[in-house]
Amino acid sequence: MRTHIVLLVGILAVTSGRLLVAHHSFAAEFDVNQPFAFTGTVTKIEWTNPHAFVYIDVVNPQANATTNWAIELGSPNVLARNGWRRTTVKIGDVVAVQGSQARNGTPLGNARSIVLASTGQQLFAGSSQGTLR
Repeated sequence: MRTHIVLLVGILAVTSGRLLVAHHSFAAEFDVNQPFAFTGTVTKIEWTNPHAFVYIDVVNPQANATTNWAIELGSPNVLARNGWRRTTVKIGDVVAVQGSQARNGTPLGNARSIVLASTGQQLFAGSSQGTLR
């Protein structure tokens, strides 16, 4: 019995350590002083832990180019508590997003809110920035 308890504690320690390493703080990856606000078309949605992601094609008319942004949201549980369902945002939807850019300059952002162009519905994105709700 004692061997089983020691084994269980060891497995839990290894597993929880891996989860902590995988997660990050907002300030480690995103810069609150680099806000963004843009409109784009949803190309992909990932309902994963610890964060869900929405991928959005954003057109820059001056450069005649389209950039696919990865937009980090809160966890699926946080999104569900804020009224999201897996069908709330669909591929092909046009959305307006506000949030903070990644520190490394890649097309990665942490969303504070998303507005559905079709209905005008504003959704709290469960940002780990912690400035809203």
